Amino acid sequence: MRRHHRTTPRVTRLLGSLLLLAAGTFTLGAAPAEHPSAGQRDAAPLGGIVPAPASVEPGGAPYRITRDTAVRVDDNREVRRVGAYLAGILRPSTGYRLPLTTHGHGGIRLRLGKGPFGAEGYRLHSGADGVTLTARTPAGLFHGVQTLRQLLPAAVERDSVQPGPWQVAGGTVQDAPRYPYRGAMLDVSRHFFTVRQVERYIDELALYKINELHLHLSDDQGWRIAIDSWPRLATYGGSTQVGGGPGGHYTKADYREIVRYAASRYLEVVPEIDMPGHTNAALASYAELNCNGTAPPLYTGTDVGFSSLCAPKPVTYDFADDVIRELAALTPGRYLHIGGDEAHSTSHADYVTFMDRVQPIVARYGKTVVGWHQLTGATPAKGALAQYWGLDDTDPAEKAQVVKAAQHGTGLVLSPADRLYLDMKYTEDTPLGQDWAGLVEVRRAYDWDPGHYLQGAPDSAIRGVEAPLWTETIRTSADIDFMAFPRLPGAAELGWSPAAGHDWDAYKVRLAAQAPRWDALGIGYYRSPQVPWPAG
Repeated sequence: MRRHHRTTPRVTRLLGSLLLLAAGTFTLGAAPAEHPSAGQRDAAPLGGIVPAPASVEPGGAPYRITRDTAVRVDDNREVRRVGAYLAGILRPSTGYRLPLTTHGHGGIRLRLGKGPFGAEGYRLHSGADGVTLTARTPAGLFHGVQTLRQLLPAAVERDSVQPGPWQVAGGTVQDAPRYPYRGAMLDVSRHFFTVRQVERYIDELALYKINELHLHLSDDQGWRIAIDSWPRLATYGGSTQVGGGPGGHYTKADYREIVRYAASRYLEVVPEIDMPGHTNAALASYAELNCNGTAPPLYTGTDVGFSSLCAPKPVTYDFADDVIRELAALTPGRYLHIGGDEAHSTSHADYVTFMDRVQPIVARYGKTVVGWHQLTGATPAKGALAQYWGLDDTDPAEKAQVVKAAQHGTGLVLSPADRLYLDMKYTEDTPLGQDWAGLVEVRRAYDWDPGHYLQGAPDSAIRGVEAPLWTETIRTSADIDFMAFPRLPGAAELGWSPAAGHDWDAYKVRLAAQAPRWDALGIGYYRSPQVPWPAG
């Protein structure tokens, strides 16, 4: 079985604001006087970053951001956007103007250049004259900005002027991710979350260099995306949620805004339409999708495995084609997730037939198939990704099926439920979440190696990790924060950082140092007794 208070964060800055910043039209009142005795802060150590960088060489004088600092960028639209994003973070707390410019020397420099960075890596060099971020791509610069944020005092995240000073330790960070796929999933079907709430979570994911946002858009309890050719999916199938609340759905404009916002934070949206099971909202909306031609009632409970599209009916594949076509047209990313788990009401033969017919539809519309690991019980399409959600003690035969598919070219994204499911309770006393996969404290979530988790799976098959958050008990952004933090940064580190540096005792110290930043951002979190949190 798969699925079974906090202050308000800084108001999100949308693209229009970023463009104003880039144009240099943003001004503040007088900057605060810099009196070290009225708020002296030492530079954060280069080695304190989460996720841990690939290489750190501390040394030399720190750089101090002052009212004379400028953010210097290449004359490139994307680089200017990253620079504007950085300035938008720094201006409210420092009180400095921090103009964007393509000229001059010193200050904070963002530049594209050659180097061993890959598609997402970067180099950060800090010295007395300034901070220089170099990357091959704007995505690398953006990830470097997240590192720079953590090298500044946590108060830099606040939306009002703070005393400073604002120092960045001297030295060099050279960094690139271990895995290309570093994801988090948000279930918006069990409980619906607004565009604003999803964008808030995107900002939290970006801070830790997550690059894939998996949106679980359909399930038994609700259908959350407008499909023009089947309008009742959203208007009727999306009209409820767990417990019988009002539900909701995204218009196509809403979904485009989520995709756009995610792209501005260098996250790719992976939409999921779960099929052939987990489909009661669709079955209730259109009677013809049922084998008996009768629509069931809408469902607001949490049981699983009872629903199924009718694999023998031709209309099922018309439905799948229409939904995939419309969703693919809205999604610029590479992937489209077709679910495939817990299809207990679908015979094995029908399941194989369904997957054999639906996977080519995904390819027809230019996307790569992603499915839960039960997809390996059929024949995964060439290039498909299987998302493994089993447990440490899952049946060896089931694991062997997944490993065999990996040996034949299927890529794997690892989401073991008793490690990375963010909806699992921390302890028996956790007020939210479930415990069917076990209790998942912070150390358990972090202390495992994706590269050696499924014995026999080739290294080349492991594409990365993903931390899903199912929402049977999750209703608010505060609930999301409490279950995601502090476990989400550990999932991000598993996906980003070199395996050689994986060490719980060192990590828990770096994790504890994140707490003041979460406080500044208004992120409520679980104060695990396994982590040496700062006092106060």
